[in-house]
Amino acid sequence: MSLDAARSDSRPERLTAHEVRQRLQHERNSRLTQLKAIEKEGNDAPRELMIAQKMSIDRVLAEIDAAFERLDRGRYGHCQECGRPVPVERLEILPYARCCVGCQRRAV
Repeated sequence: MSLDAARSDSRPERLTAHEVRQRLQHERNSRLTQLKAIEKEGNDAPRELMIAQKMSIDRVLAEIDAAFERLDRGRYGHCQECGRPVPVERLEILPYARCCVGCQRRAV
């Protein structure tokens, strides 16, 4: 058996709804912690940098909320462009991913 085959045997094909909710909640909590840290830094960082960081975190929080909605509608884990399943490995790394890697690359 090859290493790739052994690796694929140990990974589930899909994440459970409970696992997805846990991962999304962890991502949300991490981003909220980052926002608090930015706000605590206050005047120590350049204003433009703080604004950019907050905007980036706000975008990710919106993506996380959208992922929760997809989960509730039964569409989580399917590419919003091509409709194919998003590989579980991608969702483990980026649980709020909207697209498969191929469609994401074409969008950039």
